[in-house]
Amino acid sequence: MIREPGRSVKPLAPRPGHLDNNSTKGEPEQAPSAGASAAPMSRPPSKLPEVGTTIFTVMSKLAADCGAINLSQGFPDFSAPAELLERVSHHLRAGHNQYAPMAGVAALREQLAEQIAFRLVEGEVTVTSGATEALFCAIQAFAHPGDEVMIFDPAYDAYEPAARLAGARAVHVPLTPPAFGIDWQRVRDSLTARTRVIVLNSPHNPTGAVLDAADLEALAAIVRDRPIVLVSDEVYEHIIFDGRRHESLLRHAELAERALVISSFGKTYHATGWKIGYCVAPAPLMGEFRKVHQFVQFCVVTPMQLALADFMDSTPEHYLDLPAFYQAKRDLFCELLAPSRFRFTPSPGTYFQLVDYGAISPEPDVDFARRLTRETGVAAIPISVFCQQPPTRRWLRFCFAKEARTLERAAQLLCRL
Repeated sequence: MIREPGRSVKPLAPRPGHLDNNSTKGEPEQAPSAGASAAPMSRPPSKLPEVGTTIFTVMSKLAADCGAINLSQGFPDFSAPAELLERVSHHLRAGHNQYAPMAGVAALREQLAEQIAFRLVEGEVTVTSGATEALFCAIQAFAHPGDEVMIFDPAYDAYEPAARLAGARAVHVPLTPPAFGIDWQRVRDSLTARTRVIVLNSPHNPTGAVLDAADLEALAAIVRDRPIVLVSDEVYEHIIFDGRRHESLLRHAELAERALVISSFGKTYHATGWKIGYCVAPAPLMGEFRKVHQFVQFCVVTPMQLALADFMDSTPEHYLDLPAFYQAKRDLFCELLAPSRFRFTPSPGTYFQLVDYGAISPEPDVDFARRLTRETGVAAIPISVFCQQPPTRRWLRFCFAKEARTLERAAQLLCRL
């Protein structure tokens, strides 16, 4: 199901003859007599009672059921580089099919260190089962019961559940439309003595917004002298447009000392189904991160790690070409969509384009996204599911990591609205 913001699931009423888990009154239950069938076990309370199936699963399934063009979930409809796939095949056949080291194979970690341009120190890089696992482990490692984890809305849907499963409370700070920048005074006003983690995301999913150097300085001034850990989701680090520079927290020495920076090989190498990511952090933070990681995933598939290391060594220019590669797709999609009644500003980063459909329909975004999929044949992601409070405007997110012919067919259908 799609979880609508502010709507919680009503707890199940206790069955007759059973006490509610929170009840302190009532008669003790009688043990079943010999030969009688035992009553079924009462359902234990959910740790995430308001969480349903993720919106990405819901919309991709609906697209498949309806035969719609899937511009909802963020994955390419083109293949990973042929040479990279060949290296996977090579390592599979070469017998490299046993457990990798918990932190990741050395060759891949060394390639990462070279790409990031910092001196590799043992304990500073860990390869993970996708960025989502890394985000979960980072939040679990540092958020304690009663702590607060600050996230910025609209927020990727994995952040808050990770905080809640750690016993922490998610504090939502809305980004400021239409550019979706961070209001740093509002951040200051939202801090408490319990603020333990701030989750950043740049380039930002779902809006495409990017942080600049001034944002990092503002953040540094806020967290200075506070016991706050920064978790920086930078999975779209190489997908940034119009000559902008990605301002990673790793570029800022003061912030890097308290940051866990997370990225994704899947996004960079067009292989999202591999679910391979990584985390970079100072050794003291990484030590705590690995305590969780080793019991969540332990290690990541060996032949694919080795293949990525080979490809990064032989084709170091791949990630440098990504901004131009995806900017061409963004520009094509925006050009094709220009005659439509959607309103938008070209995305500064990621491979997502946010659009305002207010001139087309007054429907809530979840309803409109469903109808768009069923009746128009194009699937998108509604933005409200990423927000604690419903947005003031009617937005959808489209993924343009697609072949030109896919974007052309989708735009043709969308321009009919």
